[in-house]
Amino acid sequence: MAKKDPYAALRIKEFNIFLLVRFALVFAWSMQFIVIEWQVYSITKNPLSLGIIGLMEVIPAVSMALFAGHVVDQKEKRNLLVKCIIGFSVISFGLFLLTWPEIIAGWETNTILYSIYFLVFLGGFVRAFIGPTVFSLIALIVPKKLYPNAATWSSTTWQMASVLGPALAGFSIHWIGVHWSMCLIFGFTVMALIALFKIPKKPIMNPKIGEPIGKSLKEGLRFVFSTKAILGALTLDMIAVLFGGAVALLPVFAQDILEVGSQGFGVLRAAPAVGAFLTMLVTAYMPLSKNAGMKLLSAVFGFGVCIIVFGLSEIFWISLVALFFSGVTDGVSVVIRQTILQLKTPDHMRGRVSSVNSMFVGSSNELGAFESGLTAKLMGTVTAVVFGGTMTLITVVTTGLVSPSFRKLDLTKDIEENEKDV
Repeated sequence: MAKKDPYAALRIKEFNIFLLVRFALVFAWSMQFIVIEWQVYSITKNPLSLGIIGLMEVIPAVSMALFAGHVVDQKEKRNLLVKCIIGFSVISFGLFLLTWPEIIAGWETNTILYSIYFLVFLGGFVRAFIGPTVFSLIALIVPKKLYPNAATWSSTTWQMASVLGPALAGFSIHWIGVHWSMCLIFGFTVMALIALFKIPKKPIMNPKIGEPIGKSLKEGLRFVFSTKAILGALTLDMIAVLFGGAVALLPVFAQDILEVGSQGFGVLRAAPAVGAFLTMLVTAYMPLSKNAGMKLLSAVFGFGVCIIVFGLSEIFWISLVALFFSGVTDGVSVVIRQTILQLKTPDHMRGRVSSVNSMFVGSSNELGAFESGLTAKLMGTVTAVVFGGTMTLITVVTTGLVSPSFRKLDLTKDIEENEKDV
């Protein structure tokens, strides 16, 4: 067998431009979320307000997800992503204005808070379209035989942006304040928009253009729920993210428990993404396709253990190490899940399948933030985090026991078949 080229997808110019666009988008989005979390908690000093931020984004993201998938499968992907980025830019600029002291001087605290929530709510609509559009665009840029390699590099880029975005958010809040941090975020959205125009329009691969929306959505849902590999991966990751949302409470840990300030907050917030990023670099050389089911179960179990350790720790470096290894295990999970989705999804259904993925996994980040904020309010911050990690462990064990076919999942044959289909 020929030696694998870990840089195969990177040799395609358009894919490199795509990675730049994705980096700028994720960097801006993750940085914006952290800056807003910090600002809202500084205003309210209430952990539940952090959960409300997640809830404001997840409501429109979930409610629009299936419709967004239908639209993505029916429309040209490059221009659709252009419209998404323009919408994101408008929201970022609005948050920039809402954090400008000269503009909001004299405003009541609740007015500022509700205005932030409203813009986050609008951002949920935009995010509902971004995920499936990006997922579908990859398949139009790289050949099918390179899907696993492209998925790895795309996920790595996502994690690298997730490392730098939160870290810079923490430091920029300290150095230049919340307001100018939002200005920097707006600049990255503009950069993504400019870079995207260097990718030409792509053909629409759906043979059922004009299909009634009801029929289209049913077909997408039927496919996901009948494909055990996809359903198992999405369900497992959804529950893990939902109950393992400790990062949503990091402002509380940084300010009140570990007492490390905005700089320590940035380091803590970046630690999981650093671990995931390093893991994804390794997986470019050491693919995870063999025994993928067991590797995914083991990774999510390890993630739950790390969350429990973080919740119990009152020492900064122990908390940092726990978050780092939560990122390592999460990195394994992301690569396997993305590889499953790319290999098992037909081209004409990528938008709808990715939308279901966003409902299961992407939106569970925000639901997890709400769950963490609510349980922290009811149980206390530490108990809430430990509870979430424990629920993650229970989910993994249950999934492994009730789904032997998922335990035995192996993607090696799927990859070999794609390599033959040139």
